[in-house]
Amino acid sequence: MSNLQNKKIFVIFLGITLIVSGFLVMISNYLNEKVDNAYTYMNSLLLESETEEIVEISEEVDTIDDATSSLEEEKKEEYVDPYLSYYVGSIEIPKINLNRGFVSMDSKYNDVNRNIEIVKGSTYPNVDKGNFILAAHSGNSYIAYFHNLYKLVLGDKVYVNYQNKKYTYKIVNIYEQDKTGKISIYRNSEKTCLTLVTCTRNKKDKQTVYILELEDIKDL
Repeated sequence: MSNLQNKKIFVIFLGITLIVSGFLVMISNYLNEKVDNAYTYMNSLLLESETEEIVEISEEVDTIDDATSSLEEEKKEEYVDPYLSYYVGSIEIPKINLNRGFVSMDSKYNDVNRNIEIVKGSTYPNVDKGNFILAAHSGNSYIAYFHNLYKLVLGDKVYVNYQNKKYTYKIVNIYEQDKTGKISIYRNSEKTCLTLVTCTRNKKDKQTVYILELEDIKDL
């Protein structure tokens, strides 16, 4: 076979390769566009099912990062929790070794400087499609019950024990907001939710909101 024929075959092969490659690129771009459109559409449907709740939150949650307290002297080996008899339920987060009680919403001890606080505007876990909102300090103080909350990620589980029931929640969203004395909670109003709020680690002007949805309820 002559060199001229070889060159012709090579040119033809190269041309076919370029045409096929171009076609594949066009198909790939088309499919990617369809996937993006589908994703955008599904997100729009999801957003339509979400509502914004705005609740007030004590600004003291945002100022305790480096706080210390004379009450820390009480926390010894034989420490007895002074609020134990007032607890109406508890929150468990095995991943960060947290197991702490909370008092009733109308108790004088429902205060972020004493306990994990049930934020005003919350509903209790047994309210269908409600939102149980808890806030606590982070930082280094002994009352910084949410100190390790930053270690949580999407999909992690949190448990709430209340009125002889164990409620299992899963984290579905985590986001930051500016500290303004209020928080905007974005959640699916068709779901029963738990919301956790604390100041953001290493960001004194931010707070982090964790949105969780109910997965299961069991008798204790």
